Formats: sequence, C-alpha cells, structure tokens
Amino acid sequence: MANQSTPCLATVISPIRVAPEPRRPECEIECPERLTTTLERLRQRGLEQRCLRLAAREASEAELGLVHSPEYVALLRETQALGTGALKALSGQYDAVYFHPSTFHCARLAAGAGLQLVDAVLTGTVRNGLALVRPPGHHSQRAAANGFCVFNNVAIAAKHAQQKHGLHRILIVDWDIHHGQGIQYIFEDDPSVLYFSWHRYEHGRCWPHLRESDADAVGRGPGRGFTVNLPWNQVGLGNADYVAAFLHVLLPLAFEFDPELVLVSAGFDSAIGDPEGQMQATPECFAHLTQLLQVLAGGRVCAMLEGGYHLESLSLSVCMMVQALLGDPAPPLSGPMVPHHSALESIQSVRAAQAPHWMSLQQQDLTPIRSPSTYSPEGRPSTLLPGGPEFKAAAAKAEAALSSLLDQLRLHPTPPVRMAVALTALDTALALPPDTLRQEGSAPQKEMQAWASLHEALAKDETLTALGKVLHLLDGILDGQVSSGIAAIPAPAAAATLDVAIQRGLSQGFQRLLCVAVGQLDRPLDLAADKRSLWLNIGGKEAAALSTCHISVPLPETTGGFLNCILALVLPLAYGFQPDLVLLALGPAHGLQEPQAALLAALLRVPAGGRVLALVDEVQESSPQLAGVLIRVLHGEAPPSPGPFSMASPEDMQALRHLRVQLESQWKMLQVAGETGDKVQAECSGH
Repeated sequence: MANQSTPCLATVISPIRVAPEPRRPECEIECPERLTTTLERLRQRGLEQRCLRLAAREASEAELGLVHSPEYVALLRETQALGTGALKALSGQYDAVYFHPSTFHCARLAAGAGLQLVDAVLTGTVRNGLALVRPPGHHSQRAAANGFCVFNNVAIAAKHAQQKHGLHRILIVDWDIHHGQGIQYIFEDDPSVLYFSWHRYEHGRCWPHLRESDADAVGRGPGRGFTVNLPWNQVGLGNADYVAAFLHVLLPLAFEFDPELVLVSAGFDSAIGDPEGQMQATPECFAHLTQLLQVLAGGRVCAMLEGGYHLESLSLSVCMMVQALLGDPAPPLSGPMVPHHSALESIQSVRAAQAPHWMSLQQQDLTPIRSPSTYSPEGRPSTLLPGGPEFKAAAAKAEAALSSLLDQLRLHPTPPVRMAVALTALDTALALPPDTLRQEGSAPQKEMQAWASLHEALAKDETLTALGKVLHLLDGILDGQVSSGIAAIPAPAAAATLDVAIQRGLSQGFQRLLCVAVGQLDRPLDLAADKRSLWLNIGGKEAAALSTCHISVPLPETTGGFLNCILALVLPLAYGFQPDLVLLALGPAHGLQEPQAALLAALLRVPAGGRVLALVDEVQESSPQLAGVLIRVLHGEAPPSPGPFSMASPEDMQALRHLRVQLESQWKMLQVAGETGDKVQAECSGH
C-alpha cells in the first residue's frame, strides 16, 4: 500500500495502430513507441517498481466540458464511426493533427489519467506523480485540436482541482519546447492559475507562429500578470539557461503566488537530441527542475507528458524526473554553467514585462539588454537541416551526452542511505523517515586527536566526541554510502569544527566544497587562499565580497528579502560553483526561522546532488522542531511554506545589488541582463 512519500505513476498506452490509417507525415513522430520505450526504461532502472501504479480511466464528457465546448466533444465522439476518407478530411481541418477511430477513447484516457493523479495527490494518497499519456494536450483549445493534441489534459486537471477540491491557486509549468497556447487561451483571464511557458519563438518564426507567444503577452483583464511567456530566440540552449530561467523568473513569481498545486506540462522535446527542440539540456537537468518545483505547494507536483520525440533522450529525461519525484538526489549537471546571451535577453524581457504585476520584481534592475523581441513571421527559424554537417554534429553531441549520463548512473549509483543523523540529545526522540540512519559510529581516536590538535577549542571531551561524529559522517558521504547528514556541534567549538570539516573534505577527495555559514561564524584564515572552497556567510554585518570565494551578506529582514537572497545570490553561486559537497552551518544566533532554514537546506540539496551536511549547535539541537524539519527536507520531503510574501527592504536590495555588481563577471549564473561588473580578486575553481 502506498504511503504519502510514494509518488504514483499513471500510465496509458494507446492501442496498436491498424491499417489503413489516416496518419499525416508531420505527425509520424508522435508514436506509441514514445510510451513503450519510456516504460521499459523505467522498469530497467527499477523506478516503476517503486511507484504506485494508478489505473487510468476515461474522463467523462462532463469533465471534458470543464474546458471544451459541447460541440467539439460531440465532434470527437463521432470520429469513432468515421471511415478513412472522412477521418483524413477532418484531420486536414486542423494544424498537425491526425484522427483514428480510437482517438476519442485514447484522448479520454489521457485526460482521465491526469484526473486520477490529481485526485490521488489532493486526497493525500500520494505526494506527487507523473501521468505517462498520449495524445498530449497543451496545444488543444476550447473547440479545436492542434499540434498532436486532442483534449487539453493539464487544463482539464486544473479545472477539476478547482471544482472538486476547492483550490484557489494553481501553478502550471510548461517546459515543452513549443508554446502551449491552448492552456494560455483557457486561463488568460483567470488570476487563480499562474501559467509559465518557455518555448522556441525565434522572433515569431517558430511554430505555432503566434504574436501572443512573446514576453509581452501577460494575460487579459483580471488575469494580467498570470500568463508568463519566456520566448527562446535561438536553438542550442542548455542546462544553464533553463536553471537561470527558473531562478530569475519562475521561482520568484511562484513563491509570491504561493500555489496549492503545481501541474507540469512535461514536454521533453526541450531535451538534448530532440529534432523538434534542437536544444542542449541534458536529461539530468529535468531532475533539477523537478526538485526546484518540489519546494512549492508542499511538494504536491502532478506532471503529465506532452512532447518528446527522441526516444533515448525522452526515456532518460522521464527517468530523471521520476527519480526526483521519488526524492532521490539529482545527478550533477554537466557542462559549464554559463547562460547564453540570447537567453539572458529573453529572461530580462520577461522580467520587465511582468514587473508591473509582481512585487518580487518591482525593486530590481529591469533594463533590457535591448528592446524585447519583435514579432516577425517572415523567414525561417534557425533549424538544423537533416543530413547537414551541423545536424550531424548536434546528433553526435547528443549521443555522447546520453551515453555519458548512463555511464555516470552506473558508476555512481544512489547511496543506500539517504540520510544519517548524529544528534545525541534527540536521536531517540525523533521519528526518522525511512532510509535514515541513526549514526552510532565515530572516526578513529587517533584521527580525531590529530584534527583536534589544530584548534584549542576542540580539546575537551564533548567537542572531541562531536568532531568524531562529523568526520564519520563526512567519510560516509565521500564513500558514497550516505547522501546527506546532520550533526550537532558544541557552540564554543562551532567555528573550529567547521574548519576541520572543510579541511578534511578537501583533503579526502572533494574538489569543490561550498560552505553556507548562517550566523556568527567567520571563515577560517587557513582557507583564504584555497580556491576549492566557496564561503558564503548569511548574517554578516555588511554585504562584502572579499574575494569571489569569500562572500558575506546580512540576513534579510522580510520573506521577500530572504527569497531574493536565496534565488538571486545563493543558488546562482551554488550552480556556478557546482560543489561536490555543501556544508550548511547554523551557527550561534543564526536568526533563521524554521521554515527559512528548511527552505535553504532543501534548495541547497538540488545543485549539490543531495550531498549536504548540516551542522547545528547543541542549543539548536535541543529544538526538535528545527532538527526534525531539517532531517525531513534533506531526506527529500518538501519544506513548509516560508509564509506570506512581503517586499524586501531597500537596504536588503541594495546589499544584494552591491554584491551582484562585484561578482557577476566571475559567477555568470548571477547575470540576468548580460551586464558585467568590476571583477574582484582571487577566483574560485567554479566552472
């Protein structure tokens, strides 16, 4: 029986096609093998077996009527009795659509699978899930099929969640490479649904060639600001561009919106190798995007398959998403984390278009690099011609990237222990999640004493015992036996223990170590020149970048200020640095509320591939609420809401702006408008 930590996997496989079939040439890529190959990959990787399999059902005509007109539903019903000629003629009335006598049944199953998933999540049967369905749905409109789509699966699910479950705020994230204009049209005047779509646009030259796919299409009437279009104007964009879009556009708006449910139009034609998308984002990127969404809505994420036509890339991307939904750490991202100039231009144009509608954007520098993209349907999009040298080079690159990911997954499997706990005062009092180890062991006595000799503060018995547990946890993470951990350290020895943990990690094989120190903790002097470590102090007296690897920022005073600090500074630095390990140290007088500490830990877990060691002082350890919430989020559960959104103070915004100007020439993920600042001394070994 599934518990609430178990995602559910709803699958629908369309009937085998029969001849003669009225299939149009442009529709050949939307084939049953998209599902059969993906299901087989999920089974090979042992992922389907870890999920609750839901039986799909047909959506009723009343449920279809939540979105579609009665006349359109009746027209589709009649296709079951039409012959080949009539089906061909009807298909020709729509753009990139083919009808078959089984289409009505399959499309109702696809919509119904999404409803089953939403019901399971919103009733608490499961926490999240993915509906593997075809036909897709996000192009379908109230009275028209379009772009392989018959019924709008995600839109029907959103309306159902509103009507049956009484939801008031739903976020729809559409990462398919084509604009989901059907969803946009359905909700463009509805402020209860926030719709975000990125898509190939290329200044209007890319299908579906719509003016309303551009950044300045923000919704209508009361829905203005609740349609967010991010138009990509070149192909070849990758991991850094997708993550930057989440950090600088989607997540700031999503936290302010505070959704009760996240629906994902999960199209994987935006992944590497896909002939429709021609992008370079690798499958593991979708694990990162999924985990970034899981910090919203209490982790209630329902994804439904849209596009994706490169079978290897599609199946691996789905596996990465399912692993993330299961709570597994995301594999590290490959390649340099440097967004393309064109992507930054698009990101900034969206921020400028949305700023009048969102407090989270109103205090920021929103000057575009140049004027927003202009609709120009003439000419050809920047496609790669099949058989040409550029196409062959892109295909070879995709094959190499997918092969590399498979090798990485074989060589570095998910650690058998997801979370280890060494909290002496609370070990027996806390109810721990599954796969959590109560650590009893310690580092060898000789080794502890050798490290303790570096600091007088570590000479006492209690500090030596705590140090031994921290070193033992570090060894477990380094050896691949443990993903993450939490340990208590005595307050008088907090700085000394942190120093030893950093030196030990670097000496034992970690190549890049990110230390996020919250509260009254100073960077060890011995590490000032070590470019393998990045020190970020939240709670410093002033905003300062002593080097690109030694950064301090005051603790923001408001929810908006804290979120802006995490999304616009901490996470861009983390993704740019690509750490092997994150040390999260909550020092004396750290000032974080429990939801803030939980959110920080949950978000740092994503770029670190789950490898986070949280260190709390013994005074904090005595609080079971703080220790418990940190354990749960590091185990993969969703953090609690940070609370009602309030604008950042001018002082906090100025401090952040000061740091970005100093740092963004080195740390490219900080950029949102392509501008560069004064470079400070001493570069880290980030990518």
